[in-house]
Amino acid sequence: MSKTVVVGMSGGVDSSVAAILLKNQGYNVIGLFMNNWDETEDDACTSVTDWEDVKRVCTALDIPYYSVSFAKEYMDRVFKYFLEEYKAGRTPNPDVLCNREIKFGPFLEKARELGADYIATGHYCDISHEGGVHRLLRAADTSKDQTYFLNQLSQDQLADVLFPLGKMKKDEVRKIATEYGLVTAKKKDSTGICFIGERNFRKFLKNYLPAKPGKICDLDGNVVGEHEGIMYYTLGQRRGLNLGGRKDEDGRWFVVSKDVKNNILYVSHKDETPLYSKALVSHAINWIPSRPKEDKFTCFAKFRYRQPDQKVTVTIRGDGAYVEFDHPQRAVTEGQYVVFYDDVACLGGGVIDEVIK
Repeated sequence: MSKTVVVGMSGGVDSSVAAILLKNQGYNVIGLFMNNWDETEDDACTSVTDWEDVKRVCTALDIPYYSVSFAKEYMDRVFKYFLEEYKAGRTPNPDVLCNREIKFGPFLEKARELGADYIATGHYCDISHEGGVHRLLRAADTSKDQTYFLNQLSQDQLADVLFPLGKMKKDEVRKIATEYGLVTAKKKDSTGICFIGERNFRKFLKNYLPAKPGKICDLDGNVVGEHEGIMYYTLGQRRGLNLGGRKDEDGRWFVVSKDVKNNILYVSHKDETPLYSKALVSHAINWIPSRPKEDKFTCFAKFRYRQPDQKVTVTIRGDGAYVEFDHPQRAVTEGQYVVFYDDVACLGGGVIDEVIK
């Protein structure tokens, strides 16, 4: 009797082809679509269109499909944290949290209700299950690798997971979708966070965190402008500062730090040096598959998605770590994730709690 796999169907080309590959491998495939956001008429989130595409794809592939709402869970476990972090002047990554708290949480539970032996997604990453140890591996398509977003998954969450696209390139995926005549074959890849969609980010955030204007100061403490609300800005940001019209200055301005307590945004003119740091601290690291045997070791790290590998020295401190960079890093941001790698696998990661200049 064939094993049952519940595939997280997003309405995109990647999950569509994941379903094709698994069906061709002899699995009994079921499609499950998640709606994680309560929509209103003016929402730019595309879940209604995506659900229609899921139905078309599953019908074409002759596999059963279901829809489930995790909007409440998403609000409680992801979105509230997202707002709290922005309010504190940090820059969170809700996609990482969504994977841990929703896609490999309530989704996994629902899949088991449907009789799943495994769950699968269209993520570009690979996995190995050997001797009860589950390792999260880099994707063959390095330009699409999504292990960064999965760095918080536990061994229990990875135990019954399949990643069919792990050894594939994106162009191969689109080719398969085209061969099967799927409506998702040429569909544009989704970017950003669903609950924001194509809308203006600052305008969206204002609906939840009212603007509190304040001073923009240079590093000497001189007032050079006014900001709309300190949570709307990120380190390294150049656009939207409205400082370019100063007649006495030329060259770009950069956000270099935030004083949340006094509601002051600090900027640097031309000189990017203040954006660079030498180390960071994370108070809680999720290690995959387990805590390293050595308390101090070298490996690679990323401080944001799509960043090339950076060599670092990691010193484990309790549940967290001190991470020293081989070379100074630009705009390492509190609230984002530091994610560790060796040549082939993701070793885990944690929230960046402190940046050492």
